[in-house]
Amino acid sequence: MNEQQAGDSLPNEEHHEGAFRPMSELINAHEQNVDITRGGPHYGEFIEQVRGLMDRVRLASPSDELAVETIGLLKQLNDKLDAAQVDEWSTPNWTRHDLPGRGNITLPPFVFDHVGRDGVDARITFRTFHLGGNNAAHGGHIAIAFDDLLGMAAAVYAGEVTRTASLTVDYRSITPLRTELKVRAWAERQEGRKVYVRATLHDGDRLCAEAHGLFITLKPGQP
Repeated sequence: MNEQQAGDSLPNEEHHEGAFRPMSELINAHEQNVDITRGGPHYGEFIEQVRGLMDRVRLASPSDELAVETIGLLKQLNDKLDAAQVDEWSTPNWTRHDLPGRGNITLPPFVFDHVGRDGVDARITFRTFHLGGNNAAHGGHIAIAFDDLLGMAAAVYAGEVTRTASLTVDYRSITPLRTELKVRAWAERQEGRKVYVRATLHDGDRLCAEAHGLFITLKPGQP
């Protein structure tokens, strides 16, 4: 995403007080030679190892001995990570557009193929952690993915910061795990502060799910 694509869709100085802070580095995150090193050169592998842990825990049934040992290790790890805590505006996943899902473990990992006012195209993979049942992705994780990508489409279309007002997901067929899927999100129209958006999720030619929603552009200072 470059400055022309993002426009004013990201928090600016007007949104700083009591709400969004200036995040100008996001606007330039996809331009060539832009420094996206927040979190350091090992941040991507750090996030991948965390995702790997989440995958393993999702299907783990540990023995008592392993559970006790793991609890001790996790406590030690959490103590170490306490020293690395920052506020939400300083986390690397605001700027790390070089990583799947911006390095945000809340999101299923995706990579962008196109971001513009005409819409957002991305490739997404639901992992073991996102299991709902019978080797299919959980509907809640599908909704999380739609929410993030529809928000991106709404913000770029409107050229302003937006928040979700409503989101409806229709599940059309099974969404498989560990398979690269295609997401398309776009804005249909804008009426004042209301931006109406739609999205689809495909496994090849098969429609897995689709969504429509309403996003609202924020007033300066609005949280």
